Amino acid sequence: MEDQTNRYQEQSLFSISWPLFIELALHMGMGIIATFMLSHYSDEAAAGVGVANQLLNIFILVFTVTSIGATVLISQNLGAGRMKQARRLSRSVFGLNFWFGIMVAVIVFLFGEQLLRLFDIQGKVFDYGLIFVRICGISLFFESISLALSAVLRSHGYTKESMVVTVVMDFISIAGNIIAISGIFGLPITGVTGVSWAMVIARAYAVCALIYLVYNRLSLKLTFRDIFNAKKEDIKGLLEIGIPSAGENLSYQLSQLIITSFVVSMGTASLAARVYILNINMLCFLFTLAIAQGTQLLVARDIGGRQFNRALQRGIRTLKISMVASLVTSLIIALIGSPILELFTKDPSIIAVSLPVLWAIVFVEPGRAMNIVLMSSLKSAGDVRFPVIIGMISMWGIAVSLSYLLGVHYGLGLLGIWLASGADEWLRGCFALKRWLSKPWERVRKVKKIEAHV
Repeated sequence: MEDQTNRYQEQSLFSISWPLFIELALHMGMGIIATFMLSHYSDEAAAGVGVANQLLNIFILVFTVTSIGATVLISQNLGAGRMKQARRLSRSVFGLNFWFGIMVAVIVFLFGEQLLRLFDIQGKVFDYGLIFVRICGISLFFESISLALSAVLRSHGYTKESMVVTVVMDFISIAGNIIAISGIFGLPITGVTGVSWAMVIARAYAVCALIYLVYNRLSLKLTFRDIFNAKKEDIKGLLEIGIPSAGENLSYQLSQLIITSFVVSMGTASLAARVYILNINMLCFLFTLAIAQGTQLLVARDIGGRQFNRALQRGIRTLKISMVASLVTSLIIALIGSPILELFTKDPSIIAVSLPVLWAIVFVEPGRAMNIVLMSSLKSAGDVRFPVIIGMISMWGIAVSLSYLLGVHYGLGLLGIWLASGADEWLRGCFALKRWLSKPWERVRKVKKIEAHV
């Protein structure tokens, strides 16, 4: 048992983060490749699926409530050498996400059309989006379970295994996309329908593979009984961390819905450009997400093991690396913007709208890196309310209001939308840095002591 504890404490950021980087790249690759292939099938199809994905991503946030809580709590218990509690939490998060998955899949199946109409999209864009929502809504059940199981594996340091599952899942999805859109081997072209079913099959595979890996690597056999036996104290702990954390993400997604409605009013070219740019933009913060997730695991272990100074320095070191990497990557993308955009579309109106935005991304991304890394680290330290409070104030007070002011009122279009996003990211990032330097775990410990005496 002691050897296991030492192994968890001695893992480096690199050993944990490089599989996360590849896994995130492949996860994002699924969306980018689907958008890329659909763009050659139809710009309306790419726009419709892009909007539908925004809707589905809001529901996926429900699943992250428990998976975020599991990542932090399991890692803290491993850092403190409490192996039994870590295994019990693993079973509890599996059970909770099983029910969350069923609930969300039913809601999307019954009310998907009405929810998609809230985006105010019309014609073929709406038709394609509805096909995607109805079919991919089924896969949300699988996504719920796979997020829980991935959190369990990652918390125990098995990031390579989770990465391999994503590699195969990506291969299944890409193969399905090719079959659906190209008509290879004389097969019928099924377009958005085929792309959607490929995603369902890929996510179903992921669940089966992750259940096997949890059993094989952790000797943890998950049974049907686990979905009914989640411990009350585990549920409370998972939700105390997960709800505020997911609340921040939910606020972000809802604010993006409002901003998307502003873009819809700018025309189909701007909407298609936004979908393409969002996919390209993922390349800029991919590295940041990977090392932020890796740092979150290690900071949680440091906090669990009461190595507070080590946690503080780890967060600052990751911040410096991620800001430089984001700046360099976004600058390279801006410099070669036209060739990248032409991979998605040849429409000159879409390219003309997109090119200035790629330069705005150079301003946005270092601020986003600061925000992502430090907010994740704050959650690991148990400071889970601060990110959602600052996030909600900034997202709605800065991002949404400035998007309307710059993008719609002053007519800057998508460029104004991205400048508003940059102001939001930098503001939240600066607040997060100040909070991190104040050593938030000391504040959390004082609160717990006060509660214990009440």
